[in-house]
Amino acid sequence: MYPIQRNRRLRSSESLRALFQEYSLSSNDFIVPLFVIDGKQQKEEISSMPGYYRMSTDLVSIHVKNLWSMGLKSVLLFVKVPDSLKDNEGTEALNPDGLMQRAIKTVKDSVPKMIVMTDVALDPYSSFGHDGIVKEGIILNDATVTLLSKMALSHAQAGADVIAPSDMMDGRVLKIRQLLEAESYTDIVIMSYSAKYASGFYGPFRDALDSTPSFGDKKTYQMDFRNRKEALIESKRDIEEGADILMVKPGLAYLDIINELREKVDAPIAAYQVSGEYAMLKAAAEKGWLDHDQIMMEQLFSFKRAGASLIATYFAEEAVKLI
Repeated sequence: MYPIQRNRRLRSSESLRALFQEYSLSSNDFIVPLFVIDGKQQKEEISSMPGYYRMSTDLVSIHVKNLWSMGLKSVLLFVKVPDSLKDNEGTEALNPDGLMQRAIKTVKDSVPKMIVMTDVALDPYSSFGHDGIVKEGIILNDATVTLLSKMALSHAQAGADVIAPSDMMDGRVLKIRQLLEAESYTDIVIMSYSAKYASGFYGPFRDALDSTPSFGDKKTYQMDFRNRKEALIESKRDIEEGADILMVKPGLAYLDIINELREKVDAPIAAYQVSGEYAMLKAAAEKGWLDHDQIMMEQLFSFKRAGASLIATYFAEEAVKLI
C-alpha cells in the first residue's frame, strides 16, 4: 500500500500538532527593552516604533510591575540623555545619580526580583553619537574600554544584575570582568553583544535615543554583515574574557549566526529582535499586508529554532498575551 509512511498523520489535528511541536515559547524567554527619559509623568510614543514608548522613571516603576504580573522577568534598560549632558568622554555615564543609575534603582525598588540588564555603550552619552571616545575622527578603543569598565561598575553598584556591553570595542569584556571582580561584584552576569553587525535595522532605535552618529558610521567597530566566521572568533574571545551570555544583533537576518554559535559555543545565546524588525512588521500589518500576530509568532519561534535561549524583543508583551 502506498504510502506506508504518511507525514501528515501527525499534523491532522490541533491536539496532535500541539503534542508533537518541537519548540515552545514562554514568558521566561523574553527580555523587555525599556527606554527611559528624565522627568515625571513623561510618556512619549516613538514615532518610528508604533506602540512603543519612552517613559520617565515614575512610569517605569508602574510598567515593570505590570510586566512582572504578566510573567516577564527581565528588562534591558536604555536611557535617552539630554544633549546638555553629552560630551566626547561620556562623563554623565559615570554619574552615580545619572538617569541609568536611577532607572536601575527604580526597577529594583519596584520589583526586587526583576532581572535588570543594562546597556553599556557610550553612544547615548556621546556628543558624536558614537560608541567610543573620538579623536580626530577615529574611535579610540583602549581609552573607551577603560571608561566602559567604570560605567559597568557604576551599574553594578546601582543594583544591575546583568551588564550588557553593546559597543564592540576589543577587550572590553575582559576589562569589565576584571574590574567587577576587583570590586567584589563576582556574581554580576555579563551578556556581551559578541556578534553585533553594522546594520541598517537600527534606525528606529537611534530615533528613540537620539543617538545617530554625527559623522561617518560604525563600521570600524561593528561587524561586517558579509562575514560569518568573524562572529565565531568574536564570541569565543568574549567567552575567554569572562562573558556569560552571548548576544547576536540583529536577529532575523542573522539566524545562521545564532545557529552557528549554538552549535560551536557552550554558552547561552541571546537574540535581539531589533527596532527595524519591529517597525517593518508594524508598518506591514497597518497596511493590511500581513497578519501581525501570526508573523510575530513565526519570527519569535525562528529564534528558538535557530538556538537562542533568550530573545530581546519589543513584542514581548504582545507575545506573552498570546502564549
